[in-house]
Amino acid sequence: MRTDPRRPLITVDLDETVWPCRPVIHAAEVAMYAWLEQEAPRLTAVHDQDSLRAHRRGIMERRPEIAHDMTLIRRDSLRELLTALDYPADLADAAVALFRDHRNRVEPFAEVQPVLMRLRERFRLVSVTNGNADVFQTPLGACFDHAITAADVGAAKPDPAMFQAALGWAGVGPEEALHVGDDAHLDCAAAQAIGIGAVWVNRGDQVWPADLPPPRLAVNDLHGLLDWLEAGAPGWPAAGEGGR
Repeated sequence: MRTDPRRPLITVDLDETVWPCRPVIHAAEVAMYAWLEQEAPRLTAVHDQDSLRAHRRGIMERRPEIAHDMTLIRRDSLRELLTALDYPADLADAAVALFRDHRNRVEPFAEVQPVLMRLRERFRLVSVTNGNADVFQTPLGACFDHAITAADVGAAKPDPAMFQAALGWAGVGPEEALHVGDDAHLDCAAAQAIGIGAVWVNRGDQVWPADLPPPRLAVNDLHGLLDWLEAGAPGWPAAGEGGR
């Protein structure tokens, strides 16, 4: 269904593109573990944070068909560990709900919210993430028109499923879209592979991989993207974008 043919589409990665990921994940895991210490002390007596992570990795290896769904992996891992210790399985659901609440307590990079609000005046903005943050429960909720996660489509980037879902939602072709992300492979190369222009947000002064075609644009923060778009986005769209 075409939602608004007057505005082209911009898809935006979340973790490390619009907010730092590691601090909020760490805080969410600390909060969940503290809750488990109260509610399931037999579990925390035998598992620390590292062994809980190792168990989740084991679930991902044993069940690759759900490895893209971080929430399901966390829930099923806890269910397995809790029931083995004679705790009710629904404790895992409560623990994961608490984790998710803290997972959404992100602190966006300083320029992100005002820039995204400016962009939303001219473009439809869709978040696409391999993670499990709910963007509409974060400070950036008002910046986006739609959100898609790996769990929604059954596959994580670089699989094209999230990009294809965004194109379908917007009713546009890849030549009418841009993707903005921090990861050269998972974001930029994946978008380019299906013909979407890629904008690389390189906050850490990394070197672009020599084996990948260059992005349409590389910026240090979202101000660079806004400046480029307000200058008319020279070179976009262009024939043959990403045609690999």
